[in-house]
Amino acid sequence: MTGNSEGIFQRTELLLGNDFLRRAAEKRVILFGVGGVGSWCAEMLIRSGIVHLTLVDSDRVSMTNVNRQLMATTKTVGLVKVEVLKQRLLEINPTAEIIALQRIYSPETHETFMLESYDFIIDAIDSLANKVYLIQQATKTNARFFSSMGAALKVDPTRIRVDEFWKVQGCPLAKALRSRLKKTGGVAKKFTCVYSDELLENKGDMPTGQVENNPEAYDNEGSIWDSRKARINGTSSYMPAMFGMTITSLVVKAIMNEK
Repeated sequence: MTGNSEGIFQRTELLLGNDFLRRAAEKRVILFGVGGVGSWCAEMLIRSGIVHLTLVDSDRVSMTNVNRQLMATTKTVGLVKVEVLKQRLLEINPTAEIIALQRIYSPETHETFMLESYDFIIDAIDSLANKVYLIQQATKTNARFFSSMGAALKVDPTRIRVDEFWKVQGCPLAKALRSRLKKTGGVAKKFTCVYSDELLENKGDMPTGQVENNPEAYDNEGSIWDSRKARINGTSSYMPAMFGMTITSLVVKAIMNEK
């Protein structure tokens, strides 16, 4: 690290060493979904010394994002999430090479992302069907793959866990994913998830026009989706952020442990 970026990572270098920063700067990371989990994960990756980061999300900032998504403020409502987040990350490290893709990951768009060219693939996407497909395709590559389970309906950070996907217990999203994966050919290799077995109930009134739970359709924050309408579960301000930060810790530790 040289130039204006040198001082940014002084404390990281003191803790982890210059070799860590050198290796981190060489890694290519792609992050799918920059909502409550992904946005905080992205910032912590950049603050940890990751330089090459691709952000993938098709959404724009909405007012309901403000309570938990890093780049969501009353001034950014309506703007493209990946573009707003990219600008913030470049203010942290102007030398970072950040690619912002306002796209949906799906079987139809999969080839455009060239997953095999990345060292780390991170899943924090919404659609259950596309999440299943990403898991299947990412586990076919040589990249390290980490996935976020549901962060909604939770308030207790001491119940956040890290485990191999097939060992996750108490998470409705993981259960739904396993059901889909078993029906569609499974996965090519094991991978690690961040999850919590806490599951509270909504206490507020459901917004008009939204439907009851569909247990086969969870997004990455634990929200429930229907093909026509969605019921959104309540989410605290800090739990998605802590999921995202935990995923960053997995990337950091993987780089630390390289021979």
